Amino acid sequence: MARPTALILSVESRILLLRQQRVILDSDLADLYRVTPKRLNQQVKRNQERFPSDFMFQLTTEEFERLRLQFVTSNRRRGGRRYLPYAFTEHGAIMAATVINSARAVQMSVFVVRAFVRLRELLAGNRRLAAKIEELERRVDKHDSSLQTLIGAIKQLMDPQHGPRRRLGFQLPEKRTPQARLA
Repeated sequence: MARPTALILSVESRILLLRQQRVILDSDLADLYRVTPKRLNQQVKRNQERFPSDFMFQLTTEEFERLRLQFVTSNRRRGGRRYLPYAFTEHGAIMAATVINSARAVQMSVFVVRAFVRLRELLAGNRRLAAKIEELERRVDKHDSSLQTLIGAIKQLMDPQHGPRRRLGFQLPEKRTPQARLA
């Protein structure tokens, strides 16, 4: 088995933010527990009383389409999903391990919990840092534009929508015109 830190990071990469909650999709959870998504969902349906809406919910068509565009999931006509996936919260993922009742599921549930806890701690740390920057901003004299610029740049880097992004995909070299070659 891989190192615990590597497993936690692997689980973290599968956790998504949907409906203001951190969740893991049924296919990812099944992969971690080494069962098929069909078996996982069968066990969940047989034990529905253990999965209230704050433990698990089914994605809407719009949510699934957004995820499909983001992660390029398989096409339905070529053997892909025939139903909308389920999303499990931290508590739902642990409950799923109990209904699967395999040694692997129990073992991996520990890593799932640790990944959720680690993400919660990172978020709390980020909030504390943001609060300190806000406090610093209030203290800084409004006339010192260089410090204001620095604080603005730090805030921009903290915002995932505005932070630095790498270009993805295959990049073609720029075409050079005959005039550019002569220069």
